[in-house]
Amino acid sequence: MALQIHVENTNSSTLCLALNGRLDTSTANDLEQSIHSNLTLNTQTLILNLQNLNFISSAGLRVFAKARKTMTSKNGKLYFTNLTPQVKKVFDIVKAVPMTEVFANTQELDKYLEAMQADIECLT
Repeated sequence: MALQIHVENTNSSTLCLALNGRLDTSTANDLEQSIHSNLTLNTQTLILNLQNLNFISSAGLRVFAKARKTMTSKNGKLYFTNLTPQVKKVFDIVKAVPMTEVFANTQELDKYLEAMQADIECLT
């Protein structure tokens, strides 16, 4: 099965991509190109919704690492939501992504982001 990439929602500072299918050596470049073409100078948050991603290989993990590096260089963040059990297992084994960047669903991520913003407001 090929990888399908859908832009779920986006605003001037947030890009959310939903992945469906397999992220492997034959599809990793598609995701890398999609991320590159959809990121703007103003994008500070990249959210990858993995709800329908049923397989990930080391090539896919490399794309995630590169996206994380890109976002870090922009002083931005990369978050993962809705991991399938098989993809979560790979994340757990490889420890490729800090678990502070992985969320069970979009609501959990929104709650985290709200709390982070509230902490900043308290400091100002």
